[in-house]
Amino acid sequence: MSIINEIKPLVQAALLELYGYSATEKDLTINSTKPEFEGDYTLVLFSFVKQLKKSPEQLGEELGTALVQKSPALFTAYNVIKGFLNLSVADQYWTGFLNTHYGQTRFGSKPPAAKKVMVEYASPNTNKPLHLGHLRNIFLGWSTAAILKESGHEVYKTCISNDRGIHICKSMVTWQLYGNGSTPESTGTKGDHFVGDYYVKFGVVQKEQMAELMEKGMDKKEAEAAAPIMKAAQQMLVDWEAGKPEVIALWKQMNSWVYSGFDITYKRIGADFDKTYYESDTYLLGKKAVQDGLAKKVFTQKEDGSVWIDLTADGLDEKVVQRKDGTAVYITQDIGLAAQKQEEFGCDQSIYVVADEQNYHFKVLKLICEKLGIPGAAGIYHLSYGMVELPDGRMKTREGTVVDADDMVEEMVNVARAKTEELGKVKDFTPEELKELYDTIALGALKFFLLRVDPKKRMIFNPEESIDFHGFTGPFVQYTHARIKSVLRKAAEAGFVIDGPVPEIGLFKLERDLIIMLEQYPTVLEQAVAEHNPSVIAIFVFNLAKAFNTFYTEHSVMNAESEDKKRLRLRMAAMTANVIASGMGLLGIKVPERM
Repeated sequence: MSIINEIKPLVQAALLELYGYSATEKDLTINSTKPEFEGDYTLVLFSFVKQLKKSPEQLGEELGTALVQKSPALFTAYNVIKGFLNLSVADQYWTGFLNTHYGQTRFGSKPPAAKKVMVEYASPNTNKPLHLGHLRNIFLGWSTAAILKESGHEVYKTCISNDRGIHICKSMVTWQLYGNGSTPESTGTKGDHFVGDYYVKFGVVQKEQMAELMEKGMDKKEAEAAAPIMKAAQQMLVDWEAGKPEVIALWKQMNSWVYSGFDITYKRIGADFDKTYYESDTYLLGKKAVQDGLAKKVFTQKEDGSVWIDLTADGLDEKVVQRKDGTAVYITQDIGLAAQKQEEFGCDQSIYVVADEQNYHFKVLKLICEKLGIPGAAGIYHLSYGMVELPDGRMKTREGTVVDADDMVEEMVNVARAKTEELGKVKDFTPEELKELYDTIALGALKFFLLRVDPKKRMIFNPEESIDFHGFTGPFVQYTHARIKSVLRKAAEAGFVIDGPVPEIGLFKLERDLIIMLEQYPTVLEQAVAEHNPSVIAIFVFNLAKAFNTFYTEHSVMNAESEDKKRLRLRMAAMTANVIASGMGLLGIKVPERM
């Protein structure tokens, strides 16, 4: 139980005893006291002033006096500033909290609960490698799932591979025309990069052919459709839909190259899934969804044979759910898959991690699923996030300006190596230890930088900035953890035991500040779950690392004023390291013992 949840019933009891007023927990607003005021926690009084017919100052004085008198083990003093009652918590409470929790490696975790949650993320196209935008998606999805699991939920991680459609056929037809039978193995190229190169080449060839057609008098739109390579891709899609054996064989072969490449990347960045769905298996589910919708009169069929739903009464618009030629559109595929996933897993909530370009799509999806009566429809949640851009602008796949995920990871490793060598503190590391350290720092920097920003916001990624050991970065937090571990090792090597009772001793301000922050970690976890927002965790562990460094600069641990102070500070260090490791772990980031 957090201290705020301990304070609330005491305030309720005081209000009832003093004024006969029954307040609910929701009536009480209690926050950390602002740094410029004396106190630890602040009760907002304005919501009671009118009902109790008292001035804020009088109410604060009476409540403050009652709380200090009734709970002297918790409160030592109070002050009233306008409509705010600031309460000072006893040092003994904080030392008691520390002594209870300093050894817990998963402080703040909750036991398993009944709620089932599915998180769908990654969802790549199989015509190109994963890129920087995918990394934000993957890290956000993986971290959201980890935070939910830490909070006691039963979590399933899923992925949908977009393995069919014209974009896939573009890579296939270009390989047929220009591949000369080459393979990833024969060229020494990673499978997803190999196929992606042909997708980029498609765009190059199409532009060349368009230029020739435009010289002959066609406009740009006509030339785009009439380019021979585009016509070949469209024919290949028709042949795939018809199940032409040689096309299906090529499709399977090229997809297998891509999946092999994806698996290498997923393993490198620490991503995993409980189940992967494939669009080639699910696109037919849309047709069943259409028939169900027509039978329930949720959908209507127009004279040309197309099927629609009218959502204007819900503040949206009319939406086609099946084309006049009988083919499904993306929304109907998603409806069918939503129903199938619910049948398989029966989740209370289904979270889709998809960029904010699809905000409207998911509003429509949820609404249609609800109208069709699909179980779990109310639990559909779009975890919308902003796009990642580079300092020089937005990435474009067909123009070859996308930053591949693999290339970004390698660049980060190189930057980590250079930055670490500048510090010159790893001379006693073996080559194997250095390799692991550079990987840990590089991926930590990458993940932290992409996760520290609220998902709703667009962001610019700068590799050099992300790996600054003194900035708002993963390596800064990792270095703080390693620093604490060094202190704890020195204490152990000196034979000092941090276990055992600690007498009640007073706390300096920086000691109190650090322990108070540690106590708030479970509340931060709850906020991250409620908001589906890993940046809450990232910001907290960064501020915790800063608070520890400020404390450590001011107060010696190994040369503390007394043995009791030494033991207290070592416990503070141990708990800080545990909370940093826990929080960073929920972001998918390892924290080294040495740096």
